[in-house]
Amino acid sequence: MNIENSQKAVDEWIQEHGVRYFNELTNMAQLTEEVGEVARIIARRYGEQSEKPSDKTKDLGEELADVLFVVLCLANQTGIDLQEAFDKKLTLKTKRDHDRHQNNAKLK
Repeated sequence: MNIENSQKAVDEWIQEHGVRYFNELTNMAQLTEEVGEVARIIARRYGEQSEKPSDKTKDLGEELADVLFVVLCLANQTGIDLQEAFDKKLTLKTKRDHDRHQNNAKLK
């Protein structure tokens, strides 16, 4: 599924199951919360913190999907075509960063 279809699927879900979008500030708070959950898993599973027994059952993919869902909600409710924005960003990064990363000794 591409981003455009994902935005449509989220909008359809909101209309059918969610009654309405939460306002933008509430969704921003939710996004922050979901990113925090991703950070907790990564810090404990891949970082130096020890993983608590309750953390071991956390699904990183599920938490990343939560982040994506809220991002898609924010894009929908603010009128952003995220597919177009992403394509533009990828083109910009390709032009701007190709040589920079190729010549970065830290990445060798």
